[in-house]
Amino acid sequence: MLNVVAIMGRLARDPELRQTTTGKNVASFRIACDRGRRDANGQSQADWLDVVAWDRTAEFVCKYFQKGSLIAIDGRLQSRSYQDKNGQNRTAVEIVAQNANFCGSKESTSPASQNAAQRTQGEPDAAPPAYSQGQADDFALIEDEGDLPF
Repeated sequence: MLNVVAIMGRLARDPELRQTTTGKNVASFRIACDRGRRDANGQSQADWLDVVAWDRTAEFVCKYFQKGSLIAIDGRLQSRSYQDKNGQNRTAVEIVAQNANFCGSKESTSPASQNAAQRTQGEPDAAPPAYSQGQADDFALIEDEGDLPF
């Protein structure tokens, strides 16, 4: 059997850290994950997914992520049954996170970068990064006779 989930999205609210009666840390949070398509009205569609993290992963998420942070989670899908306050049987489906990773740069989620969009026109923008310092003639054409090397 295989039960693997990999998801990337933004936190819908700040993660909540709690402790079980045995002293284990557990964090719960919700991720908004864009479906990559729009509805008939042109609005983006998103899935709102519940995530649970345990122990060190829970501590990591609560320490470094807040509402709006871009996060990547890998783990497994879990369903559980419970009774609500009215005695109705319910089923919850959630992702149990094994690993959590940063997805954006620190600047993209910091308040300073959010204020960058409100910059006045008189301020200069930072230069884009240079991805290549080489010359255009650094690459040589490889002659082949149409044969595949494998």
